[in-house]
Amino acid sequence: MRRIWTSTELNDYVEFPHTQQVVRVERTVTKLDGTPLNGKRPRTEVSFGITSVPPERASASKLLELNRGHWAIENKLHWVRDVTFDEDRSQVRRRGSPHSMASVRNLAIGVLRIAGASNIAAALRHCARNVRTTLQLMGL
Repeated sequence: MRRIWTSTELNDYVEFPHTQQVVRVERTVTKLDGTPLNGKRPRTEVSFGITSVPPERASASKLLELNRGHWAIENKLHWVRDVTFDEDRSQVRRRGSPHSMASVRNLAIGVLRIAGASNIAAALRHCARNVRTTLQLMGL
């Protein structure tokens, strides 16, 4: 569960350029079935933020939606790169090679997502077994 509070009254007290709103986001973390998380009761996390977007352009509900959307990037891209591609243990370390390999991985993830893949690991295994599918995804 997430809750948000926004304020413009603190803008003059925050030493940050272009401050339009100050935000407090409270998240209560539980298991989906309501049972204790790791044998413990629900955990509450609080974070604070500053945005240059005025309230007229982004209401509290819009800011909460944007905050939640941030995790979509983490879950759909970074987690896939970390787990599926095991990027953290990569031995590619010379010159621009790490950047190039990250770009190739991002391209592969993007192509598979556009093709409708929700499970990148399964899609990669399918492409490894079916060269024709891989070539079609590449436009060849």
